[in-house]
Amino acid sequence: MNITIFNEGRDEKRKPEVLTVYPDGIGGVLRDIVSEMENANLLTIGSLYDEECGLTEDILEQTDVLIYWSHGGNHEFPDEIANRVKAHVLRGMGFIVLHSAIGCKAFTSLMGTTCTFRYHHDDKEFVVCCNPNHPIAEGIEDRFELSIEETYGEYMDIPKPDDVIFLGWFSSGEVCRSGCTFTRGNGKIFFFQPGHETNPSFYHPQVRKIIKNACRWAVPTRKLPKVSECVAL
Repeated sequence: MNITIFNEGRDEKRKPEVLTVYPDGIGGVLRDIVSEMENANLLTIGSLYDEECGLTEDILEQTDVLIYWSHGGNHEFPDEIANRVKAHVLRGMGFIVLHSAIGCKAFTSLMGTTCTFRYHHDDKEFVVCCNPNHPIAEGIEDRFELSIEETYGEYMDIPKPDDVIFLGWFSSGEVCRSGCTFTRGNGKIFFFQPGHETNPSFYHPQVRKIIKNACRWAVPTRKLPKVSECVAL
């Protein structure tokens, strides 16, 4: 499978503590996760500072699964590129939306909601698997602990998921739907809540396995040549 990573790259420039946790940046740790997958080919790692954010038409045409992490620069992402990502998802490209990428333009447009939520920093999280028969949950423990994460709390303004695979419970008492799937057009989408930029969640073996499982699940069985249109009979 051909995988493309988008890491916004903004926090690495503005927060020295990010590079303390992830010396090669969030794009680097996601690259390492992809490198652990059999039959996975990493096409590129794009950022907000690359031409066309590294998500050119040619790259997306070759991409089976796009792993997307973003945060404070969601509003800076060009509308044209967001619409391009959306079109490729509708045609069949898999879309793995990590943490604050819940607020990225492509995801909110595909969802048709604000995708807002309650949050605060530095909490203990227990990720609970509530759908163990789903392919994304293969080999995942019934529950596992993240010693420190950013709390996401309900109500999260997302549409009803196809499947809720994981629930997040936080030591402050908040809960959230932390791992959800959606289908839009011909594309499969997985939103996964852990991954705050100053927390080491992307090193956790269960988090890494979930991301790898999600990529395998989201690979298109069929890509449309263009976004579906009404066809005269």
